[in-house]
Amino acid sequence: MAVVSQADWTSALQQGTAELGLELNTAQQQQLLDYLNLLLKWNKAYNLTAVRDPLEMVHRHLLDSLSVAPFIEQTALLDVGSGPGLPGIPLAICYPDLPVTTLDSNSKKTRFQLQVKGELGLTNLKVFNARAENAGLAPFPQVISRAFASLQDMIQWTESLCSEKGVFLAMKGLYPDDEINALPQKFEVKQCHPLRVPGVEGERHLLVLGRR
Repeated sequence: MAVVSQADWTSALQQGTAELGLELNTAQQQQLLDYLNLLLKWNKAYNLTAVRDPLEMVHRHLLDSLSVAPFIEQTALLDVGSGPGLPGIPLAICYPDLPVTTLDSNSKKTRFQLQVKGELGLTNLKVFNARAENAGLAPFPQVISRAFASLQDMIQWTESLCSEKGVFLAMKGLYPDDEINALPQKFEVKQCHPLRVPGVEGERHLLVLGRR
């Protein structure tokens, strides 16, 4: 792997967030870079993500997560199948007043997230280690997932975690016609937002699903 300096990461992050129209202060940018450093460090031992190149992580993890920021309401957000904290942790950094809860069944990944929460001082972040279908959490107004499951499975596993008038925010690649057609009858696509992630080729979409 080519040696990439912290200045390279910083430049890529600053350029990418500017392209996304996000205004992050110096402290928030540093928190994102500190998160990236921790992810690189832990990934060597615990294999938290298949992406190993730091610059690729900036684009495919940080900026991809932040690409949905304009569509997040400032009400409690649950990130299901969060893995190493994506998109939950970047969003918690971007919006320090947004209550973010992450949920993942892999204890290595939630231990990593708790380490990040402590080291970065993310007081708006809660981390839970459980399977979505038996997490036992009170319903949220927003439930987000990034490459977690098919839309049908996402609804099936997380329906009890989304309030009656809440929305499911599904981060997808190509527009998933087949998955939409397979949705349970009582759910529908409320909105679809094409996403453009700086430095990442290929289509990205955010689907907003809700009860009819």
